[in-house]
Amino acid sequence: MSATTDVAIVGAGFAGLGLAIRLRRQGVDDFVLLERADDVGGTWRDNRYPGVACDVPSHLYSFSFRPAPDWSRVYAPGAEIQHYLRTAVDEEGVTGHLRLGTEMRSARWTGEHWEIDTGRGTWRARVLVLAAGRLTEPRIPDVPGLDDFAGPVLHTARWDPGFDPAGLRVGVVGTGASAAQVIPRLAGRARRLVVLQRTPAWVLPRGDRAYTAAERSRFTRDPAAARRLREDIFDDAEQAVAARRRVRPAIDELRDRAQRHLHAQVGDAGLRARLSPGYEIGCKRIVLSDELYPALDRDDVTLEDTALTGLEPGAAVAASGRRHALDALVLATGFHTTRQPYAERVHGRRGSLARHWSDGMSAYASTAVHGFPNMFVLDGPNASLGHNSAVYMIETQIDYVLGALAHLRATGAPLEVSAAAERAYVRDVDDAARDTVWLRGGCRSWYLDEASGRLTLLWPGSARSFRERNARFDPAPYLGAAQVAPA
Repeated sequence: MSATTDVAIVGAGFAGLGLAIRLRRQGVDDFVLLERADDVGGTWRDNRYPGVACDVPSHLYSFSFRPAPDWSRVYAPGAEIQHYLRTAVDEEGVTGHLRLGTEMRSARWTGEHWEIDTGRGTWRARVLVLAAGRLTEPRIPDVPGLDDFAGPVLHTARWDPGFDPAGLRVGVVGTGASAAQVIPRLAGRARRLVVLQRTPAWVLPRGDRAYTAAERSRFTRDPAAARRLREDIFDDAEQAVAARRRVRPAIDELRDRAQRHLHAQVGDAGLRARLSPGYEIGCKRIVLSDELYPALDRDDVTLEDTALTGLEPGAAVAASGRRHALDALVLATGFHTTRQPYAERVHGRRGSLARHWSDGMSAYASTAVHGFPNMFVLDGPNASLGHNSAVYMIETQIDYVLGALAHLRATGAPLEVSAAAERAYVRDVDDAARDTVWLRGGCRSWYLDEASGRLTLLWPGSARSFRERNARFDPAPYLGAAQVAPA
């Protein structure tokens, strides 16, 4: 099968679906949405572990152009978010553009268009939009004996819904965001739970609750009330950027709040000490939970405060030398974030995207990459946040891409950002990141590139500053058509 389209979007999570919906609302129909899985939803399709939920309040973690007034809780469960996205596909007329089970195996710029091999046929597209996300490929620890472990081994992003921990001795590797949600659901159900913690997380109160029927009814009847709530949540979140920039007293107040939460929930001084991070708050992802500490304080839960170093028949071995009998293992070990597997499959004018990103992901306006004409990346380099909603950032990038597509339709000439513009943008981001907690907080996190140490995942400022800089397309930083055409 060979087909032609104007715009090929790769990935049907928030970013890809958001762009597809906006195109449909503009009356644009010449696009295709390629999704390797058998359903839409991205993160919220893949993560189905017990307790999975968003850590951004529901009314902010949704499209501004498609509000949902009837969220069940302050922090929506994962299944509810996926339902929101599925409903959007049906009601916005995206279904006919969607190709499920269609993986991008390779994409090459020919000098005139992108040629995309999916294994189920080839698509020729004038424009390629990579909306494949950052949290898609599970990180599996390289520990001896893992492949030979006889019991069930589950990553939180590849959960087996048939797994039943009842009567089993279960180990959980990790104490980050996913672990903090799944540990309380396993504690009390498993015969015994062992949590292997390499590095403790800073934990803040979550304050989740169900919305009352009256609240949901009011938000439905009065869209302005729901809009004001969204704006209030956004404004509150924006204030947290000061702590990430190590501004005082903001960072001291945030740290004190986390320490009070730890003391309030964990009475044993020894356990508190083992749960106290040795790096500055915000350097790694902050966990929001009212349930993690009580779960770790249970008599049937053991906290192993050193890393998993190996597996033996029926047991986990920790860096401390201690061995813990196990029947099943849960890996809450995160994702490959800064080295995206899709980058090896995309080939521009001078080689692969992986080669261009060998010193860390980069893009002008966090969206366009030199050497890759008519290509845009959503939710990629420096396009996420450590304090506010990723959906807000995605919408900013969608506005940029829509402006670029309008320019393409008007001129017909390929669009390739100049190397100088990309370098200048990266310098600005690096300068802004230099004194932030992510680089000066005394930790190594998945926000930083493994090779260069650069902050490549997060925008080092406020969400508003990202939108002020990157929401409007400007053709000035782009090369002329004569400089773009050769393959």
